[in-house]
Amino acid sequence: MMEVHQYTHVFVMALIFSFADAYGMGANDVANSFATSVASGTLTLKQATCIAIFTEFIGAFFLGSGTSATISGGIVDATRFKDQPELLMLGMTTSVLGSAIWVIFATSRGWPVSSTHSIIGAIIGMGIAAYGGGTVKWGYNGVAKIVTSWFVSPVIAATVSSIIYLLSKYLIFEKENSFQRGLKAVPVYIFFTFWINLTFIISKGLPGTKAVKLSFGSIIGISAAASVVIALISYFFYSSWLRRKIVNKEDMKFYHIFMTPFLGPQPIIPEVTEADIAKNKEKADLEAQDQESQQLTAFGKFKKAALRGVSKDVRNLDNPDLEDIHARAKKYNNDTELLFEFIQVLTSCAASFAHGSNDVSNAVGPLSTVYHIWKSAVVPDKTSQVALWNLAFCAIGIDIGLATYGYHIMRTLGNNITYTTPSRGFAAELGTSLTIVTASRIGLPVSTTHCITGAMVGVGLCNGDMKAINWKMFAVCFLSWVITLPFAGLMSGLLFALIAYSPQKAL
Repeated sequence: MMEVHQYTHVFVMALIFSFADAYGMGANDVANSFATSVASGTLTLKQATCIAIFTEFIGAFFLGSGTSATISGGIVDATRFKDQPELLMLGMTTSVLGSAIWVIFATSRGWPVSSTHSIIGAIIGMGIAAYGGGTVKWGYNGVAKIVTSWFVSPVIAATVSSIIYLLSKYLIFEKENSFQRGLKAVPVYIFFTFWINLTFIISKGLPGTKAVKLSFGSIIGISAAASVVIALISYFFYSSWLRRKIVNKEDMKFYHIFMTPFLGPQPIIPEVTEADIAKNKEKADLEAQDQESQQLTAFGKFKKAALRGVSKDVRNLDNPDLEDIHARAKKYNNDTELLFEFIQVLTSCAASFAHGSNDVSNAVGPLSTVYHIWKSAVVPDKTSQVALWNLAFCAIGIDIGLATYGYHIMRTLGNNITYTTPSRGFAAELGTSLTIVTASRIGLPVSTTHCITGAMVGVGLCNGDMKAINWKMFAVCFLSWVITLPFAGLMSGLLFALIAYSPQKAL
């Protein structure tokens, strides 16, 4: 019989491997939320990273998974380990290691994969190695549902996102007075952005807490009421601020938004001349020389290494291999495109917050199971709560992964698949959120990673040209989805079998 605090070395290994899995998740999954914002130029990589670090941690820590059994998702019957809880402890440790190896490797290749499918595949492999294929649920409530998501997620998200973009294209961008039309549409888009994402956050976040559960109808009503208020505020304040900043060229700061109706005329921003451009270039060259000289010092080298992950060019606008693909996308009025920047950032933040509140369980679920067994010597049940330090530990790993390695996925999901602008990125992100909210209510299996990839393809097809899509890159992404489950499962199963069935040294 297992004793309390036995197999401490396994618990320590679970800590290390769970952090590695969270690191990979941050570098891969979290980058999905901000990839289009960075690719369109709405946010810089540094800005996106700073925002995501905050939204992911808050979502993961305060609205993270509430039960240690959630991550298994009913794929493997945990009761089989009741008489040998230490075996489940080992299994979860090898599972999170197998998942971490795959996700980090996929990230290094720029492949957007589902961390949820990775950890589930790893648990399947462990379950087969422990008790055979009979312990796995292969039907639609198990493995078959995951396989279905490879096809359902991108198709639905592509359809929804293309509809959203086509509405903007033909009702706003294709009209002569596109800016005025866009200005009137901003409060409407803000309403739908908040409505969909608040519904997503409340419906997916609150069940993981001790808060009172609400019916889906109540959640929709509360979200709609809050969104109406926000939309009205945006109409009277934000739309006026945009008009004065973009049309009147006034020097309006971001903190002027809520003062706009009461603020007098501001100084006019002077137009940029060729002389100014040359001067700015000379200044940039001098700053580059200063940075190069600073890098020779110990602090400079440390700073360069620390900021390496957020100093990459991920937009691919100057990539000659993508020049023809980008040229096939129609370019619209730049001022009108600017109207979509703010709401695109809102959608990215909401998606990131929701991701942290839900997908953190991919790393913290196995860790919580191992921790519970280590301190109690029994298999946890469905009511076992996740320790807050487990959530914080994995949330930190997610943030570090994004900051140091997330640029790989941002580079792939941005302009590498199709040309991205603020309006196109907004349509893809809103379409992804709407797809996830709707699918979760009607029981369709979807993946956030698969949705945003499919959404970008759908928006790209709205150009009316099949060659506006980098189909080779999409094929690579799809292949990475397919091999996620078997690769993570094989890795985890082999590791588990190697340890569990290895010869024992005689005492």
